[in-house]
Amino acid sequence: MITPKEIKDKTERKYISFLQSLVEQRPFEKLVIRGDKSYTKSSLSEFEKEIQLIHSQSKEKKGFGYSLDFQKVKTKYLGVQDLPVSIYFDSEKDFLKFLGKEKEVDSFKLNVEIILREFPELKDWIIKNPKKVLDNANEWKNILQVCQYFKQNPKPNFYIRELPVKVHTKFVERNKSIIRELLDVLISEHVKSEEKEFENRFNLKYAEPQIRFKVLDKTISDRFFSGIDDIAIPVSQFEKLDLPIFKVLVVENKTTLYTTLTLPKMNDTIAIFGSGFSVFNLKNVRWFDNLKLLYWGDIDVQGFEILSQFRTYFPQTKSVFMDKQTFDKFFENDNGTPTNISTKLNLTNEEQELYEILKTNNWRLEQEKIPLEYVNKYFDNE
Repeated sequence: MITPKEIKDKTERKYISFLQSLVEQRPFEKLVIRGDKSYTKSSLSEFEKEIQLIHSQSKEKKGFGYSLDFQKVKTKYLGVQDLPVSIYFDSEKDFLKFLGKEKEVDSFKLNVEIILREFPELKDWIIKNPKKVLDNANEWKNILQVCQYFKQNPKPNFYIRELPVKVHTKFVERNKSIIRELLDVLISEHVKSEEKEFENRFNLKYAEPQIRFKVLDKTISDRFFSGIDDIAIPVSQFEKLDLPIFKVLVVENKTTLYTTLTLPKMNDTIAIFGSGFSVFNLKNVRWFDNLKLLYWGDIDVQGFEILSQFRTYFPQTKSVFMDKQTFDKFFENDNGTPTNISTKLNLTNEEQELYEILKTNNWRLEQEKIPLEYVNKYFDNE
């Protein structure tokens, strides 16, 4: 037989649909909780305990909550007994008091009224997301202020903390998720839907990623950068560089970028810190298109996945120090990090074969473990 706890659990599962009915302004309808028809067959005393327990938490006993309809049923083991055949809530008041949600629903109703007064077009969003209205119960005044500003200024071109809205300077940053959902509805025609980052999506300024690079040709560093050879600039500025270079070496790790200082003199060459999967920041550097591109990453599954990613942007990319000969020569039985990637990568046949070996055995050779003498010998012949 169903217990009071099971009734509570089943009732709570109907709460969200109840909130949706409030937004849709549907009148409360008798809410029935499905029970089960089983009962204790072992003894009459156990059966009576079950009946008393379910009855003790009913509206008849407590003055609120669920009602019970009983019906005399001839049972196989216990003779004729009164069994509960219906469990239901007659009114919204009984339903909410049983769940202890009266105050929460009062707040929900008030917030829905405020939201729809300001933005009627959010009604469908509220119906789909009543829990998000609850989760942000104390924030709606500020959330709507932000939304109103974007509605009037869909392309603000400010940094988030510069927005002229009377909320805490960090409020938008802390509430990006909910604000994003609302703005996608409210200013859909101005949203850059292909952009995932909040700032890009909603026409805001943002702190751009920095591209860190070393100029390996002293003539170029003297001519263009006053002799400075270790440089970091925003990606948008890097995309506009116009340097007389022929070759670019992209390295996965920062430590390896430092070691490029010891490389043989390399005319017309720069080395870039790719920062792992952040190589995507380089995808729009169109002056790379006609250059010789070398990629040097760890010999592990992630290293080859990053190489594949970078080669997708620039098909002419050639890997260096990521071959079977280098791996066999310097491998020290280090374990790697497993991968869940199952799609085919943009690798050469030789790279793919090594990738499968690394993936199967969970092996890794970090690029820092390749001796400089070995690296220098390669570049001496480049």
